[in-house]
Amino acid sequence: MADAVESPVLTISLDGWEGPLDLLLALARAQKVDLRDISILALVEQYLSFVGDAGRIDLEVAADYLVMAAWLAYLKSLLLLPRAPDQDPDPDMLAALLQQRLQRLDAMRDAGARLMARDRIGRDVFARGMPEGLRTIGRPVFRTAIFDLIDAYAQVAARTAPVQHQVRRRPVMALDQALARLRAMLPDAAEWRRLESFLPPGAQGDLRRSAVASSFLAALELARQGQAVLRQDAPFAPLMLKAS
Repeated sequence: MADAVESPVLTISLDGWEGPLDLLLALARAQKVDLRDISILALVEQYLSFVGDAGRIDLEVAADYLVMAAWLAYLKSLLLLPRAPDQDPDPDMLAALLQQRLQRLDAMRDAGARLMARDRIGRDVFARGMPEGLRTIGRPVFRTAIFDLIDAYAQVAARTAPVQHQVRRRPVMALDQALARLRAMLPDAAEWRRLESFLPPGAQGDLRRSAVASSFLAALELARQGQAVLRQDAPFAPLMLKAS
């Protein structure tokens, strides 16, 4: 009976190693010391032990790890065996280079972890739905002549200048003038006469209205003094006047 064909084995890497150097870094971290003070011999022994266990699972997957294991075994032999002063390469220098590469890989992994831990657009933070666009700032440029400036200044000055009101002199007849005129004309007024007959001749417009008002007040004053008699037959009838 023929041997049964071995079925492929599903291998799951829970630690997420991406290569032999990452495995070497994980083993170095397991020692709980600074990478600059890591024991290269202890690290090599841990690595060889891990590769031995992984080789029993799937030797094809562990090919890269075997190459690193061979180099580490060579490095371990150089560190353990006595060496000549002029030996090349220097095992201490090779160990220092390995430590430097592990430190650089550790820094890269930390930077990647910090980068992936930042907030992501669309998951943790969200952009604005409507962009603001570009804001336009207008700066007016004035182009004018000196005459326009003078004209504008004159208009502003005219609006803000104090306003002076001048009352136009109107033709009026003062009360004293009307009283003197009635006193002079009453001795000749033995009969009833209308008040309008005592007005200055030719008085028209504003002067006539002022003369009527002043003459009426003058007639009332003369009647109070007993020098004149007033009569009005009906409301709004002509005012009659004669000497007392």
